[in-house]
Amino acid sequence: MPNKHNQAQIKLLQDKLAQAKSAVIVDYSGTSGSEQVKLRKTLKEAGGEMLVTKNTLIDLALGKGKFTASLQGMNAIIFSFEDAVAAVKKLFDFQKESDKLKIKQGILLEEDKVLSVEEIEALSKLPSKQELLATLIARIKGPSYGLVNALSGVPRNLVYALKAISEK
Repeated sequence: MPNKHNQAQIKLLQDKLAQAKSAVIVDYSGTSGSEQVKLRKTLKEAGGEMLVTKNTLIDLALGKGKFTASLQGMNAIIFSFEDAVAAVKKLFDFQKESDKLKIKQGILLEEDKVLSVEEIEALSKLPSKQELLATLIARIKGPSYGLVNALSGVPRNLVYALKAISEK
């Protein structure tokens, strides 16, 4: 039976998992304290969070046995709350800069799908929600912008023709 502190940690992990869209397990053993602070800050800006706790508690919160192979060594769990991709992108950017984190495994919580390192990397290369919305707006705006230009072209050409006639 876990003690009260561990039960509170499991409850905290389960609450965060209920709110998150994705989560990734990383080995942070090669990072310094200042690098971890930097990572936490960039994750927070992207709508994510890094939580360091005992491996057994992570295993219990995620579902006993699902991630046991990944939970060896000094691990942290990275949550992405606002967008399943945003915090994962920041995590990979940090990993490319410092090359000290080891990304182990992840989970898409909306689909309850366990992800391998390759799948997490593919997820990090997807556009974020804001980028997709901007692309959608540009695509919707494009035809109407072209229509306005085409319709304003006729009067403009008429004005040019009248001006040319008046100059003769």
